[in-house]
Amino acid sequence: MNKFSLILHPLQDYIYKYPAASHLPKPVLEGLARVLPPFKLSEIKGVFSSTDEVEGDIICCPLTAKQLLQLPEQVLTAKIIKAIRLAQKNGAQIVGLGTLTSVIADGGVSVAKEVALPVTTGYSYTVFSALECVKKAAEQMGIDLPRANVLILGAANSMGSVCARLLAKDCSYLTLYARYRNYMEKLSAQIMYETGLAAKLTRNIKSALSEADLIVVATKEGDGLLEPEYLKPGAVICNFVEPHTVSANITQQRKDILVIEDGVINVPGKPDFNLDFGFPAGKCSAGMAEVMILALENRIESFSVGKEVKIERVLDIGRLAAKHCFKLGDLRSRGKSLTRRDIERIKRNARSNSLAV
Repeated sequence: MNKFSLILHPLQDYIYKYPAASHLPKPVLEGLARVLPPFKLSEIKGVFSSTDEVEGDIICCPLTAKQLLQLPEQVLTAKIIKAIRLAQKNGAQIVGLGTLTSVIADGGVSVAKEVALPVTTGYSYTVFSALECVKKAAEQMGIDLPRANVLILGAANSMGSVCARLLAKDCSYLTLYARYRNYMEKLSAQIMYETGLAAKLTRNIKSALSEADLIVVATKEGDGLLEPEYLKPGAVICNFVEPHTVSANITQQRKDILVIEDGVINVPGKPDFNLDFGFPAGKCSAGMAEVMILALENRIESFSVGKEVKIERVLDIGRLAAKHCFKLGDLRSRGKSLTRRDIERIKRNARSNSLAV
């Protein structure tokens, strides 16, 4: 049986491991976090598909979210490497960087060079899951994807370009927005070659937003681009960049817009994480699920490493996820699962505002 480890960092990990920590002032807790060594939080049991079974550990890299954004890169890297070595000591054969992925500047390349275990960031399955989220959100909002106007914000970066290339196979109207036109022109030519679709290039963000039915945000500048008054009633905004950049004022001012950040992945078998890390029982994020998929498939390799998202890897992990029965569950917004009632309320508001316009 293959064994994996997931490395996480949430603050509640301290309280789970050390209950007395709940009484400490936050500055004291952050000071302790910097010097504490990584530690094992829990064991993951019951993850199995029709072909195999795996088990794993959750390792805490003792840094708070604030420290992950502020500490020097060499300090972060040293902490992560210590956590991976603990995972190896505990018998892991492959490690998922989980929630630490977004703060590693080179996408885990430097970490992978320093340790003997294969590591994976989870980027590939995150992108595949993001595309599934787009399609599911469109379906739930009654948007016909082949006829929808799809807008990619940040089309020039790795994640945005992969999303654009794959969505181009399913839609007829695709608009690309990026800071530099030459990158958009290269991507547009590639999309034309691969799919025959002529993508529209734009720098007119107001016009693009007013026409878009589906908006994929693949840039950290998204918060400055998405003005609530420009958006079309009933539009879907899919914000997959961490930290999430779509401001809360959109959901506050526009009750007729669906904003999603990610989806919950249903883990096969009877999974027990023995830890509350913000997801319903037996579920996790796509970035966390990737290492489980690789362990089940016996792909003990550094699958997703580096900042470049490779389309072949995205499709490959999607195929393996289906093989081992990992499925997209609920869509999430602002850290909470969206219910059918939430979606229906947004649709009613969109119909009402469309008639008013």
